[in-house]
Amino acid sequence: MFSKILIANRGEIALRILRACKELGVATVAVHSTADADAMHVRLADESVCIGPPQARDSYLNIPSLLAACEITGAEAVHPGYGFLSENARFAEILAAHGIKFIGPSADHIRIMGDKIEAKRTAKRLGLPVVPGSEGEIRTEEEARRVAAEIGFPLLVKAAAGGGGRGMKVAMTENDLDHALSTARSEAKAAFGDDAVYLERYLGKPRHIEIQVFGDGQGNAVYLGERDCSLQRRHQKVWEEALAPTITQAQREQIGERVAEAMRILRYEGAGTIEFLYENGEFYFIEMNTRLQVEHPVTEMITGIDLVNEQIKVASGEKLSFSQSDVRFNGHAIECRINAEDPATFTPSPGRITYFHPPGGLGVRVDSGVYQGYLIPPYYDSLIGKLIVHGRNREECMNRLRRCLDEFVVDGINTTIPLFRALVNDPDIASGNYDIHWLEGFLARQAAAKA
Repeated sequence: MFSKILIANRGEIALRILRACKELGVATVAVHSTADADAMHVRLADESVCIGPPQARDSYLNIPSLLAACEITGAEAVHPGYGFLSENARFAEILAAHGIKFIGPSADHIRIMGDKIEAKRTAKRLGLPVVPGSEGEIRTEEEARRVAAEIGFPLLVKAAAGGGGRGMKVAMTENDLDHALSTARSEAKAAFGDDAVYLERYLGKPRHIEIQVFGDGQGNAVYLGERDCSLQRRHQKVWEEALAPTITQAQREQIGERVAEAMRILRYEGAGTIEFLYENGEFYFIEMNTRLQVEHPVTEMITGIDLVNEQIKVASGEKLSFSQSDVRFNGHAIECRINAEDPATFTPSPGRITYFHPPGGLGVRVDSGVYQGYLIPPYYDSLIGKLIVHGRNREECMNRLRRCLDEFVVDGINTTIPLFRALVNDPDIASGNYDIHWLEGFLARQAAAKA
C-alpha cells in the first residue's frame, strides 16, 4: 500500500478521495489553486501545495506543477478524480516516467477509449453491440453521403475526441448533412483541438444506460450493475439512478457479463464505465469513461462496495478483493447533482454560501466540499454537491428523496434544488417513464408556462 497519495483535483471529489485515503491509513496531499486555498479538502489533508492561479489551465491542468508537488511532498501515487487530467494519457505516462503511480488504467487504455472512433472499433472487436455508423473518421462530404445512404437518416455527427455533447450535431435529412458536418467539425476543433468526426445512426427515444466495471489489471474484472443517466440537459447528466427502472435481471446479467469479459480480455485496471444507448430492448455502445464517474455513489449505495478504496488497493498491486459472485444488489439509489446555477436559466451562480443545511437520516448521503461561509469561485464547474438517497425499493427511495429535498437549504446563491423538487413530483419520473430527451421537453414546458 502507498504511504502518501496526491489528490489532483478539487471540490467534492477531492474530499471523497481524501476520506478513502484516511480510512486506508494513507497520508494525503491536497493541491489547490489560489482560489481554493480555503477548500475543505485542503483544510483536512495532511499536506497541501498551491499549484497556481485560479484558471484551471494554470493550476489543475498544469502537469509540471503537479509533478513538482509530487516531488516536493514525496507522494508515491496520484489520484486524478474525474475531469481535469483524469483521462489524460500523457499525464499518466509522465507520472510513470518519474516513478509515480497513476491511480487508474494504463495510458494505452486511456488513449484508446479517449478516441471515440478507436473506442468503437475496440468495443466491436471485444463483442460489444455498437450503434450502426461509419467505420472511422469521415473526411469528405461525399464519404458522408455514401455512409448515410447505407445506414439511413436521421444521423448523428460526433466528434472523435468529444464529450459532454460538444461537437455533436443531428442531421434529420440529407439536406442537413453538410451543415451538421461543418458545425460539428468547428465545435470539435474549438473544444478539443481535433476536428475529426464520424457518423452514427440517431436513435429517436433511447435511454442512457451505463455499466460500472472494475478490473485489477491482472485479468480479473467484474460488473457492478447499471445506472440510468437518461435525465440530461444539453447532454449533461442531472439525475442518475441504480438500478435502471426498465432493465430486467436477465438483461442486466447478459450485458453485464459481456462488458466484464471485455475488460478481462483488455486486462483493464481500475474503475471504468461502459456507456450505452438503450432502445427497444437493445444496447448500443457509445463510449467508455476510463475513470471514476460523478455518479459512482449510487453504485456504492446498492452494492456496499467502496469504489475509491478499491481503486487505491488495485493501483497498489492488490488483486480485486471480491468476485462477481460476491456482488449483490440491494434496493434502489438516486443521485441529484446540486449545481450553483439558476434553476430556470442554468446561469452559473458563484458567491458566498450564507447558510448551509444538508439533509440527513437513514439511507442519505451528501457528497459536498462546501460549508457555511464558503465562497464558490467562478472559475470551475458549477457542481457543489451530490444528494444521494437509498431505499429498499424505488418507491421508498423517491419518498426519501422528496423529504431530503425539502430539508436541503443553501442560502446566498442560486442552486438547482428547486428543479429537483419539481422533478420528484412529476408523474413520468415517478413511473420511470423518461428518455434522454425528456428533460429538455420538461424544461421547455416550464419556461412556456412562466412566459
